Amino acid sequence: MRIKSGIEGFDVLVEGGFLQGRQYLLSGSPGSGKTTFGVQFLIAGALEGEAGGYIALSESTGTIIDDMSRYNPQIGDLIKNKKMFFIDLGPSVNYGEYDEVTNLITPDYSQQSGESPANKPPTPFTVFKEVENQVKQFGIKRLVIDSISSIRFTSQNPASEERSVGRFIRNLKNLGCTTVLLSELTKPDAYTIEQFASHGVIFLHNFMNKDGTMVRALQIIKMRGTKHDCDMRSIEFSEKGLKIGKPLKK
Repeated sequence: MRIKSGIEGFDVLVEGGFLQGRQYLLSGSPGSGKTTFGVQFLIAGALEGEAGGYIALSESTGTIIDDMSRYNPQIGDLIKNKKMFFIDLGPSVNYGEYDEVTNLITPDYSQQSGESPANKPPTPFTVFKEVENQVKQFGIKRLVIDSISSIRFTSQNPASEERSVGRFIRNLKNLGCTTVLLSELTKPDAYTIEQFASHGVIFLHNFMNKDGTMVRALQIIKMRGTKHDCDMRSIEFSEKGLKIGKPLKK
């Protein structure tokens, strides 16, 4: 079964949409349209009766809702009707509350050096367990996780980090949701475990043209079980959100 992306001009590039229940990685530079793509994807499902969850690990959910409501004012109603859920799982402690605490007091009243649990960054395991709870509680069918980069650098051991992220994506597959994983694109030729573990990989490019104008583009790198377009195509931010255009001239 094909799942409509909600992005004008995208579904025709992937045989009609995403495959249901699979995980797709959307990587892009700042300002390339990752958040807009993710929210449009959830709105498209919500309007068809599929509950969607936006898992925010870095940006405030309030800011995301305010910004994306400019494209679609229905977001507020979809939230009220429990068809869209914006779930903040990022750091919750404000500056000044724990930053000067260098020693923790354990239950047996001994001192222990370390960071307060409330101030620790989310990990793949903690995020997955919370996402699993939300999916079961609200019947969520579409997920956007913003961003996987926020849980990628929680281990000082690169090998452990790779295993943890790979395990995170494999477990997401058991939830039965169609998931879009957002990530920062730093080096397009530096392949990561999430690119191999995901069923599809999409790059959002943002660069300066030779004439000094800004160019935004989308390119489908990988799409398992689906014939797909490989060209780099222009992206336009319209009044309704992202719109995929023609291939860029070579």
